[in-house]
Amino acid sequence: MRVLSPRAALLSVSYSQLFLILTSGSYLALSSVVALGANIICNKIPGLAPRQRAICQSRPDAIIVIGEGAQMGINECQFQFRFGRWNCSALGERTVFGQELRVGSKEAAFTYAITAAGVAHAVTAACSQGNLSHCGCDREKQGYQNQEEGWKWGGCSADVKYGVEFSRRFVDAREIKKNARRLMNLHNNEAGRKILEERMKLECKCHGVSGSCTTKTCWTTLPKFREIGYVLKERYGAAVQVEAVRATRLRQPSFLRLKQSHGYIKPTDTDLVYLERSPNYCEEDTLTGSTGTRGRLCNHTSPHPDGCNLMCCGRGHDTHQYTRVWQCNCKFQWCCFVKCNTCSEKTEVFTCK
Repeated sequence: MRVLSPRAALLSVSYSQLFLILTSGSYLALSSVVALGANIICNKIPGLAPRQRAICQSRPDAIIVIGEGAQMGINECQFQFRFGRWNCSALGERTVFGQELRVGSKEAAFTYAITAAGVAHAVTAACSQGNLSHCGCDREKQGYQNQEEGWKWGGCSADVKYGVEFSRRFVDAREIKKNARRLMNLHNNEAGRKILEERMKLECKCHGVSGSCTTKTCWTTLPKFREIGYVLKERYGAAVQVEAVRATRLRQPSFLRLKQSHGYIKPTDTDLVYLERSPNYCEEDTLTGSTGTRGRLCNHTSPHPDGCNLMCCGRGHDTHQYTRVWQCNCKFQWCCFVKCNTCSEKTEVFTCK
């Protein structure tokens, strides 16, 4: 079998294929990534800031994992907001890297937090599975015992510190401008990662005669990312509006404080923060990341955001009727066939005008 050199392997892949691989969240084996040639790959990825491109070139094995994590964040955003006027549908259309909602709203706060957490989660998982170089299991506490509870550290603990630090280096690298929005984005990025760290799980395995639990070996594991999504959705509901405080000499924003507060009260580490009030997201607007609600499905009996009154922004809704037909009440007949009745059901679907 003839083995292609890295350059020959690269030339065998078209630019359109390369673009598709890197912007669709598809998976690629480590050997394939290296073979494609880091410089050409990284220069072809849209949306990367200069420092992100440099990280990509120095760690080509990590760029697919980072893309997976960013896509995981977008998918979770779309799940959490699937019943709202803003449903994250505009995110990830061009590339999973460098996402930005230009309005500093609560929705932007959630987007940045969930994406930063997604990258940290994906990198940590890849390290534990041996899919990334320069990292593996967290063996910092290996062999140490918890005397009070009678267990010792062992197994393969997820190295969340490495994942968080890698996310910090890559995701935060796109924040170049020294303005209030930069402070907002960096705060929300860190909030997402902090919540991931706080939700790490302790798993244990018992050791002893006849299934007894005389001693236990324990290690830390990642939480399901859906759990992080739910926590950040709660933080979104309780997000706080902030304003930047400028340094006297440099005239540049130096930190954030709660807006309309007495004194310099700062938000907590896990608060989601925003600068501007959210738009209503009723009409399509690329500036706010809104795709509008025309044609969206709605529930005509619901008083919640998915209800037609709220979802359709007062424009009204259309009713569509159709009949669903299927085979039902099937019985085996001697001998040898199955006899079914035909059942039907009339269904109504409502969409916003």
